[in-house]
Amino acid sequence: MIKYLGSKRTLLPWITGLVRAVPGAASVADLFSGTARVGHALKQLGFRVLANDHNSYALAIARCYVEADRERVAADAERLLAEFRRLPGEAGWFTDTYCIRSRFIQPHNGERIEAIRNAIARKSLEPLLEAVVLVSLMEAADRVDSTTGVQMAYLKQWAPRSFRELDLRLPDLVARPASGRCEAHGMDALEAATALEADVAYLDPPYNQHSYLRNYHVWESLVRWDRPEVFGIACKRTDCKERNSPFNSRVRIAGAFGELLRRVRARAVVVSSSNEGWLSREQVESALGGLWGGSARVFSLGHDYRRYVGAQIGIHNPRGERVGTVSHLRNREHLDVAVQPGDADAMARAVREFSDRAALPLTHRA
Repeated sequence: MIKYLGSKRTLLPWITGLVRAVPGAASVADLFSGTARVGHALKQLGFRVLANDHNSYALAIARCYVEADRERVAADAERLLAEFRRLPGEAGWFTDTYCIRSRFIQPHNGERIEAIRNAIARKSLEPLLEAVVLVSLMEAADRVDSTTGVQMAYLKQWAPRSFRELDLRLPDLVARPASGRCEAHGMDALEAATALEADVAYLDPPYNQHSYLRNYHVWESLVRWDRPEVFGIACKRTDCKERNSPFNSRVRIAGAFGELLRRVRARAVVVSSSNEGWLSREQVESALGGLWGGSARVFSLGHDYRRYVGAQIGIHNPRGERVGTVSHLRNREHLDVAVQPGDADAMARAVREFSDRAALPLTHRA
């Protein structure tokens, strides 16, 4: 999967463990699906997953890794990828914008990306098959990019991986689970919370000013293929200035989080949060404790992890000179699960056992 700020790769065992501990749970709504890493893992475990994200690149990823079933699309996708691998490069808007005017990808790979994306557009594929080949292309581009993992800027010198040749691979598709057909949606999170119902809701919203659209604007343009107006050295899409989330606003985030929880249609809620976020531990736990008329039982786990690679590299000016000091190199990620009173005893036992196995500290809000 693509490099991603806030990726839950290292936390997957803890997240899936909490979901599996919810008594009788068979379905999960992931309202901020991002790379769909969590939804993909839960589908593999047999859950019916309802994934949602309002960014177009994330919707394509969710269609590929959550909604598309291996037995339905893999053979056709392999055939198409074999055809696309033979295409020669084709310079155009994408190459000029992201390889010449900016330096996210080397031109020889940019031209191949352009040719493949044009070929996909000409075929007018059904949505799930199109999503699978688009994700294959996005991941291939990600393996040869020249960034620290986000697209707010590119490296001053070409990254060693950028010299490699673009290589299309079939994404790791999952068969349909016995619990039912999975779905991918592209709604605003508040709209999705109202529309989607599941046994468990998993919430991993942005918690500070970092907009996923701004951080992954190249993938947004690659998927939408709309050749937008761009601005700045990084050639960001102009709609990065217009598409703002309340979860990226210090003054609006608490209200948005509370409204999200009021709308959620699930009998258990699992939330990821970080000490880098604008919501305090007290705010998160208090909001969860207010679920179901204030009767919720809340269990919390904490986990330390390394910050994103940009923090490891440090702060530099446009000339590449180090100009600042990074405040900290490790973060603390929290996982909270709120359940209704009838599930509290079973959940307490399961979470305590899980906490002991994972060596994670556990707190309980009565």
